[in-house]
Amino acid sequence: MPALSKAQQRAAGLALAAKRGEIDPRKLKGAARQMFLSMTEAQLHDYAATGRGKLPEHVRRKENRD
Repeated sequence: MPALSKAQQRAAGLALAAKRGEIDPRKLKGAARQMFLSMTEAQLHDYAATGRGKLPEHVRRKENRD
């Protein structure tokens, strides 16, 4: 599954680097830390490998309005 925003792609790249032992996982924060803990290396690679050309910086969350 490709990343939906540049921020998501960057967070996946940081989490992937931590999974590979390139950076210390204790330094991760926020979305990168959650991705590191909950995703496999292959999943992180898919997100991190997404091209950034036409991605928005951030994507707004959809809110449920009941």
